[in-house]
Amino acid sequence: MHLKSIKLAQFKNYEADKVHFSPTVNCIVGLNGMGKTNLLDAIYYLCMCKSHFSIADRLLVQKKLDFFRLDGHFIKNEKLVNVVAKIQPKEKKKEIELNGVPHKKLADHIGLLPIVMITPFDTDLAFDGSEERRRFLNNSLSQIDSQYLQAELSYNRLLRQRNALLKSFEGRLVNPALLDILDEQLSPLAKIIHDKRTAFCIDFLPIFKQYYQIISNEQEQVDCRYRSQMDGQELAVLLKASREKDVLLQRTTVGTHKDDLIFTIEEQALKKFASQGQLKSYILALKLAQYEIVKTHKSCQPLLLLDDIFDKLDNNRVQQLLQLLFSKDFGQIFFTDTDEDRLMELIRPFGVEVKQLIVKNGKVAS
Repeated sequence: MHLKSIKLAQFKNYEADKVHFSPTVNCIVGLNGMGKTNLLDAIYYLCMCKSHFSIADRLLVQKKLDFFRLDGHFIKNEKLVNVVAKIQPKEKKKEIELNGVPHKKLADHIGLLPIVMITPFDTDLAFDGSEERRRFLNNSLSQIDSQYLQAELSYNRLLRQRNALLKSFEGRLVNPALLDILDEQLSPLAKIIHDKRTAFCIDFLPIFKQYYQIISNEQEQVDCRYRSQMDGQELAVLLKASREKDVLLQRTTVGTHKDDLIFTIEEQALKKFASQGQLKSYILALKLAQYEIVKTHKSCQPLLLLDDIFDKLDNNRVQQLLQLLFSKDFGQIFFTDTDEDRLMELIRPFGVEVKQLIVKNGKVAS
């Protein structure tokens, strides 16, 4: 699968532009603030119906305007696929069309055009709270398993209802029957989510470790372990045991929304003991392993977007990474960098076909 072209209208700093891409390697260069990352985010939006950076749609529209539109032409399984995103945040209108037909549910679009994006902000996976790591799990699994995506969406909807109900009990008598109804609906959904996350991590771990060793060219031991309150427990039992605490705190304190991934290097916490190079290698290995898993489960290769990834990577790790990317079939790849000469010099020795795109003030020239 690859993206042939994209048209942007009033998206971030792009007033109106159309960009054509190579089906192999695309190098997008320009100074900071010119729109390189915004272009990648537009591609991501067409695939995932949202910004990679969890930015609200109203903040993606150019100032003083009330809509944006993205139009992408993809080639998938040798067929043309046209995706159009029409977004009017003020009117709360969000429409994603596939070959001219609007999706009834946005969830139906997720996974049709698989994608993996790597950015400097991915170090948040190590340093931020568990929500970031669950987002990584959800991003991976939602693209390969529609049952997981539906279970996660339904679970979160019921969780919001349960938390609202708990808050409504403040100063009033608790109605256990209402909680019982929600708990009965949450439990089977949580089991689906937990079982699928467990299976994913079993498959994911050896691939991740292999990629880390290739990128780092070192022998330190890394691990990525899934941790859940539901390991060996059913949610129904956990909810019953925590009900008094939940009523007191007015929120649900147990469930898959508390799951986490534990990142370690040499059996120590990654965020405390990893060097800058080790941390970057770890995150790159996580994302490339994600790519491998998604690719295995789909009938096409995901798009691979790499935003300013050479920053804070020593030359040896850069060479190992590029050797990995170009020796294996990663399909269509998008790089961004601030230094035009540096990026081309790094890639030129590998003899791959490259299209260079220059971005300046929300305009792209090849």
